[in-house]
Amino acid sequence: MAKKKTKKFGLFINGKFDYMLVIITLLLLGIGLIILLSASAPTALSEVDKNGNSNSYKYLIKQGIMAVAGLFAMVVLSKIDYRIYRKLKWPIYIGCIAILVAVGFVGKGEGGAKRWIAIAGFTFQPSEFAKVGFVLFFASLLSDMKEKNKIKKLVPGFLFPLVFLIPVIISVYKLQNHFSATFLICAITLVQMFVAGSSLKYFFAVGAAGVAGVSALLVKMMSSGESLKELSFRFSRIQTWLDLESAELTGEAWQITNSLYAIGSGGLFGLGLGKSKQKYLYLPEPQNDFIFAILAEELGFFGCIIVIILFATFIWRGIVIAIKAEDNFGTLIAIGLTTMIGLQALINIAVVTNTIPVTGMPLPFFSYGGSAMLADLIAVGILLSVSRNGKTSN
Repeated sequence: MAKKKTKKFGLFINGKFDYMLVIITLLLLGIGLIILLSASAPTALSEVDKNGNSNSYKYLIKQGIMAVAGLFAMVVLSKIDYRIYRKLKWPIYIGCIAILVAVGFVGKGEGGAKRWIAIAGFTFQPSEFAKVGFVLFFASLLSDMKEKNKIKKLVPGFLFPLVFLIPVIISVYKLQNHFSATFLICAITLVQMFVAGSSLKYFFAVGAAGVAGVSALLVKMMSSGESLKELSFRFSRIQTWLDLESAELTGEAWQITNSLYAIGSGGLFGLGLGKSKQKYLYLPEPQNDFIFAILAEELGFFGCIIVIILFATFIWRGIVIAIKAEDNFGTLIAIGLTTMIGLQALINIAVVTNTIPVTGMPLPFFSYGGSAMLADLIAVGILLSVSRNGKTSN
């Protein structure tokens, strides 16, 4: 349980940080960059620029630059007292909503969705940074409610925080067509609410209402003779997942089928680093959401287990930081950021192994994407800041 604040507030702090979290992060980052190079090289070579040239290191160079920038941000943020974010909760929330709404109108489109903003030749994805921002905002909001003994009540403690998710759902899901980011932000917020002390009976009530709503939709669909594919592409993915063998191999089942081929080919010890076959334009964009399949093919079951253990250790250290945090705000920040990275890893691996339907969720520290890489390392920096005040290194 979080302790009461005892230290004087300041912009910078000098306490000992969680060394194990740093080591785990660096190991994940290092392995991730190596696998990224292997997974992305064939795709990079197939992409020719206007001068007719290609570079197999193209993705690695871009990701490496963002990794260096992220590590710098991690070090700086680890020195900044996390309690300053509590004073900035409303600017953080309004800023996140504003930039998410803006990208829905003026953002760069790709694959039927507008999720990126291009500035001075650089492209970034605001939703990645908004995840961190919303963790800080809801940690502050819930801490205030807990300190005022309102967290157990229905209206101020449970429904009031959910009101602030409505603009998130509109800006991320409706405007950007980004279901995975919407789900992740909502899930993180619910975990923070649970840890803050919101009553379990309200969670059960919301869950029951959700199950009833989905059941009613499916019953209506079945009675009208509709198929899941006729509802939306997301329901189509569910139907493909439920009956992969009957799905069109060259259509929606192509990516997940080749992912399973890659995993199966890896066996216990893998084909060897750099020796994947599925990355040669069989598995679409293997450097992105399905990079774990290339890891499995090249390093095998044992390589996968090592990476999973590293993520599990990361989650453990995040929970330790949360438990030993100096105040409720620090606890909720640590839980939120740990959930953000841990849940992304869990969902990504579940998708790649066809445990759940396909959804776009990057694997932290592995998948190509500068915005995600930078946001994840920023999150680690803030976690380290919380650990400095809580003395989790002891």
